[in-house]
Amino acid sequence: MQVLVAGANGKIGKNIVKQLHNSDQHTVRAMVRKEEQAEELKKKGIDAVMANLEGRKEAIKKAAKGCDAVIFTAGSGGSTGADKTLLVDLDGAVKTMEAAEEAGVDRFVMVSALQANNRNNWNEKIRHYYVAKHYADRFLQASSLNYTIVRPGGLLNEPGTGKVTASENLLERGSIPREDVASTVVASLTEENTYKCAFDLIAGETEISEALKKI
Repeated sequence: MQVLVAGANGKIGKNIVKQLHNSDQHTVRAMVRKEEQAEELKKKGIDAVMANLEGRKEAIKKAAKGCDAVIFTAGSGGSTGADKTLLVDLDGAVKTMEAAEEAGVDRFVMVSALQANNRNNWNEKIRHYYVAKHYADRFLQASSLNYTIVRPGGLLNEPGTGKVTASENLLERGSIPREDVASTVVASLTEENTYKCAFDLIAGETEISEALKKI
C-alpha cells in the first residue's frame, strides 16, 4: 500500500513513518506543515509533502492523490487551547476524510483516544479534546471510507513491547508505548478483522497481530 500519514512529525507519526519506510509491504508519504520538516524527511529518502490541516482541503486532497490509505495521527498538542483542538483534531480530521474520499482513497486509519466513544469516561480536564475525537470518529464511521479507529490509552515514550490489549469496549484505564500504538496502526492497515471497526488499546500480554484477530 501507498500510505499517506497526516501528522507525520508527531511522536506517534514519526514511529509510523519509520515503520512504513522500513516495510517491504508498504510505501509511505509523510504529510507535514513546514518546509524544514519535509526537507529532513527527504534527506532520509522518505517521500514528504506539505499541507496544513488548518488550511484548504485541496492541499490535503493533492497529498492523498495516488495513495491507497490514509493514517490520521495529527493533533494540536497538549499546550494549545480548545480552539486549536477543534481546528486540528476535529475539523482537520474531517477535512482529511473528505479529501481522502475525493482523492479516491478507500482505507482510513484514525488514531483517537481511549473511550472517546463513551462520554461517561471522558477526562473532564480535557473534555474539549474528547469532544473533538468523539465527533471526528463519528464522522469517519458515517463516511464511505473503510475505516479503523484505534483508541489508545495514556501514551508513553518507552520502547514498545509488541504486546497489547485490544477491545471494542475496554472500560479499564491503562497506558501504552507510542511505538506499540504505531505498530498496531500499521498492522491494522491490512488486517481485515479491523475493517469498519473501532477499538481501545492499552499495553498487554498478546502479540499485536494476534490481538487484532481477536477483537
